[in-house]
Amino acid sequence: MNGYLGKILRVDLDAGTLCDEPLNEIYARKFVGGSGLAARMLYDVLSNAEVDIDPLGPDNPLIWMTGPLVGTAMPSAGRCSVCALSPLTGIWGESNTGGFIGPELRFAGYDGLLITGRAGRPTWLSIVEGRARLHDAADLWGCDAYETQGRVRARMATSKARVACIGAAGENQVKMAAVINDRGRAAGRTGMGTVMGSKNLKAIGVHGSARVPLADPEGLERAAREIIAGLDGDLATMSLQLAGTASVVDMALMFGSMPIRYYQQGEWEEASNLSGVLMAEHFQNRRTACYRCPIACGRETRAPSYGQARVDGPEYETLGAFGTLLLVDDLEAVIYAGHLCNVHGLDTISTGCTIALACEMYEREILSASDTEGIELRYGDVHMVHRLIEMIAHRQGFGDVLAEGSAALADRFGVPELAVTVNRLEVPMHDPRAFAGMVIPYALSPRGACHMQGDMYGVDIGLSPTVELGIVPGDRLETTEEKGRIAARHQAWRSLYNALILCQFQNPGVERLLAALNAVTGWDVGADDLLPLGKRIVTLKRLLNMRIGLTRADDRLPELLLRPLKDGGTEGRVPDVEALLSGAYAEHGWHPETGSPLPETTSDLGL
Repeated sequence: MNGYLGKILRVDLDAGTLCDEPLNEIYARKFVGGSGLAARMLYDVLSNAEVDIDPLGPDNPLIWMTGPLVGTAMPSAGRCSVCALSPLTGIWGESNTGGFIGPELRFAGYDGLLITGRAGRPTWLSIVEGRARLHDAADLWGCDAYETQGRVRARMATSKARVACIGAAGENQVKMAAVINDRGRAAGRTGMGTVMGSKNLKAIGVHGSARVPLADPEGLERAAREIIAGLDGDLATMSLQLAGTASVVDMALMFGSMPIRYYQQGEWEEASNLSGVLMAEHFQNRRTACYRCPIACGRETRAPSYGQARVDGPEYETLGAFGTLLLVDDLEAVIYAGHLCNVHGLDTISTGCTIALACEMYEREILSASDTEGIELRYGDVHMVHRLIEMIAHRQGFGDVLAEGSAALADRFGVPELAVTVNRLEVPMHDPRAFAGMVIPYALSPRGACHMQGDMYGVDIGLSPTVELGIVPGDRLETTEEKGRIAARHQAWRSLYNALILCQFQNPGVERLLAALNAVTGWDVGADDLLPLGKRIVTLKRLLNMRIGLTRADDRLPELLLRPLKDGGTEGRVPDVEALLSGAYAEHGWHPETGSPLPETTSDLGL
């Protein structure tokens, strides 16, 4: 199988056994890899289960999956998907991470891992040159994510080993716990670190020298050279190289896309203090890059006021979640908040959103000091934010309540309408009132609100259009059925990206991507095959979630995002959700009233 190592490592933590199994070639051809192939594997597990699977139970499979481009010469293809049923949302959960862990897993000899059961005591897994072993991790339990990576790497006796692990949040089964790798890279969303913790699996270390078999090595090298050359003078690339994803802050504020005061305020003058340019000038140490990435959007920064000379990040999402959302304009304090999340293994989006919701509920007197054990929850209080991050990670006091996430917090106090979540996953830092096309990747994302399922803000400002596939830029405030169709096509396109797996900052165009994919796999895929591949993955995840109990009524936006703001770049408008959904259902071939894939759709897609 060109483009694949051809095997999966199956780990049974209950029995303490490890075995190789061949990669299903038919599944790989239809679902490619990454979260697409992982979803197909999980669908089989759900179909064969006699009872409903508890996301925190031993039967919930934790699936690590690479894709055919990962670990090859393809630029910016250094990612890895981590998937399972989500303990935060109860539905399909997926996250992906950059760095080097994905390519190194392939070099160690595997396309992916399927991990089931629960170890009787803390355990870590090593995979070196195709040989896998389980080890006692009792002395690692309690170590933070950075310390764990260093200690596991030392035990593997090579500085070239790559390690993914959990921190205190995963150990304590905080519902928004992340998996941390390559220092501060994270598979952050949907609680995949929580699943790892529930299995008593502290870390995974990988190293090897295998190489991905290629159908046309010279053809891949040509495509890679063309893709890298195409980045010269590219505005998006230049911005990312200058200030990382934080370069988006000023533009997002102008459009009204960066949410302020828990999604309820259109403008805030102090938000400019969080600019990526200021971060680059005052706190940046250096740029960092993932495997074979010429863009290098990562940042190593510092927070000297907090005694930190080397901090990973923060990304744009972190600046929003701990900055504008909480009315904190102290850039160094936000950098440190992101650092605390990395140390303890927390998703910055869900953590920041949950703290911001708590502040809003305190301000509305839904929460009182008696509920918070005397802690005053006030917007703008950075010391409170840092304290709550620690409490959440360790499930201490009121942190134990926050550790369940925003939807659970709002439910607990009888105000479910206040939680800005979709299917219990916190909404990222891209307000759909500013870019109406974001309604679709939020309302129809298989994992809950997700900007990684279709970055329509990028399309409508001309940074990531794919006109060959009908993904064309337009009026960012348009809420027509046609806009819904475009957003659905982009959702399918990004679903394919998440299967290949390719970083979404790399947009080489259809022709160059096809050249690379075919050179790797030898498949002879054409432009007309790309959207159907993506739609097959989107629809499979839809079917999976509907087996769990998701319905058409769950395709919605939270109430606070349907209220017009008086000021800012959204011009007092809200998107027409039903019009956009109508277009998306038509594009995906789903029933307009039930949201279920139509029989002819599943037939056409080979499902």
